[in-house]
Amino acid sequence: MMDMRMNVRQNNSDARSAFKKILDVWHTRLPSLILGVVFSLIALILGLALMSLAGSKVALTAIGVAITSSLFLKIIGSFRLIIRYVERLYTHNAMFHALTDLRIWFFHKLAKESAVGLGFRHSGDILSRLVSDIETLDGLYLRLILPFTGSILTFFILVSIISYFNIVLSFLIAICYIIAAFICPCCAGYLTRKRGKKLIQGMALLRITILDFIHGLREIRAFGAEQRIASLINKNEVNLFNDQAYQVKEVALIGVISFFFGQIAIIFVLMAGLNIGFHGLNALHTVFCLFLTLTAFELVVPLTRAGGLAGQIANAAIRVINVNNEKTLILKRDEQEKAPKYGDIQFKDISFRWNDSQPWLYQNLNLIIQQNKKIAIIGPSGTGKSTLAALLLKVVYPQKGMITLADKNLNQLTDDSVRKRIAWLSQNTHLFDDTIRQNLLLGDPKATDDELWQALSEASVANVVREMPDGLDTWLGEGGVKVSGGQGRRIALARTLLFKAPILLLDEPTTGLDADTEADFFQTLNKITIHRTVILIVHCLTGIEQIDEIWHLSKGKLIKQ
Repeated sequence: MMDMRMNVRQNNSDARSAFKKILDVWHTRLPSLILGVVFSLIALILGLALMSLAGSKVALTAIGVAITSSLFLKIIGSFRLIIRYVERLYTHNAMFHALTDLRIWFFHKLAKESAVGLGFRHSGDILSRLVSDIETLDGLYLRLILPFTGSILTFFILVSIISYFNIVLSFLIAICYIIAAFICPCCAGYLTRKRGKKLIQGMALLRITILDFIHGLREIRAFGAEQRIASLINKNEVNLFNDQAYQVKEVALIGVISFFFGQIAIIFVLMAGLNIGFHGLNALHTVFCLFLTLTAFELVVPLTRAGGLAGQIANAAIRVINVNNEKTLILKRDEQEKAPKYGDIQFKDISFRWNDSQPWLYQNLNLIIQQNKKIAIIGPSGTGKSTLAALLLKVVYPQKGMITLADKNLNQLTDDSVRKRIAWLSQNTHLFDDTIRQNLLLGDPKATDDELWQALSEASVANVVREMPDGLDTWLGEGGVKVSGGQGRRIALARTLLFKAPILLLDEPTTGLDADTEADFFQTLNKITIHRTVILIVHCLTGIEQIDEIWHLSKGKLIKQ
């Protein structure tokens, strides 16, 4: 029981932190969002007035009392229609812009903190956070803030007006309203909080499975595993639908309770009209209060459903805000200076591990990379070779020790300036579903055609591109499927060269290439890396690389060969 309470407190704290961060991201949109609330409240007041006055008109007409023209009601009705249209249009537009800001923030956070670590999370999980979770958050404003703000205003209007006619009646209706509009939605949110987390995770798992199926379709067909993977997708889908159905039943049950108290409130008004336990309401007052109560409790209906979504919205907020929150940052960073363009790189007594539950990748590791030298770091998988690249690019930070560039501590240098000094080419370098030109311009957006061809020539792929029908405007397709693996790797190398950085960081750049293509790639590399510092990270050397120093990384130690 104690653990459960601690988990609930932790979840509530996480949710509050997540919502606070989201509101920080939306701070420029707050005036628009607040104005949307104002439009919503005006439309609500007009709706309550229209229904109440219309009921009174019907009652007076029925008893034969002459009243003024219906022009006033027509004006209110027309004005309410206009305000409701403006409110819906404005609030949804404001929310779309707010979600756009959140997606941009999400992308920047992912890009800034994951440059080397994009494999740390499933792409399906990232897609789920970027699409489903952020879309779920539109309910934070449209389904939670707007309706509950309106319910608070409705409560005060309802109780104030009815108390003018009968205090006891207003007290009883207030109790019914509090239960229906506030307690029931909160109960729905509490009951569905845990299931909401499961729903979010289930949706992410389904996306991961489907994306794995799409990306691995060739292997799946080669091994005849279509039925097995299809069964797994179906199982995840059924589990998700079952969880959704169970949540709908829970919310529906609480909705029935909320509806029940709404009917009790109506019965109280009718009893007052019949002088059963209440006094002071004539026929006109009874009809007026009845229509006002009916309208007020009609607005309560969506609140229970919104409360049921609250848990899902809270979990979506936590997942979006916590994307790539790896506990690998140092406690304090003082980034003020720009990185020097040239200089030696030095790892001084570096100790690093990904989190407290994992062993140290290295402790007290030291390495000096002199300017314009070419070094190779070799070793088996899992020894932390790529993590050295992540440390150098300031994607992650050491728990102990420091890295310097020209005797400047990287922690005192801005991220952008450090990364502008390092051109990075990895085994997973991505070619975008665009033209060769646009892929190359990623390295230097201002590059001229002559510079693009020069880079392609240096990467020994210019002749191949010239033979293509559209040259630089040839469409590469998703992941560069329109070219061979070797050609794609050379185009990626040309893009890296356009970056014009003095340090070239190559992390397993020939993975997946055959021996001849790999040899050609390194022969090209040997020619174009003069006057650059080159850091080559590989499993083993082929013997054709022109290397000044070779370091072997094993068990957290670097040994010079």
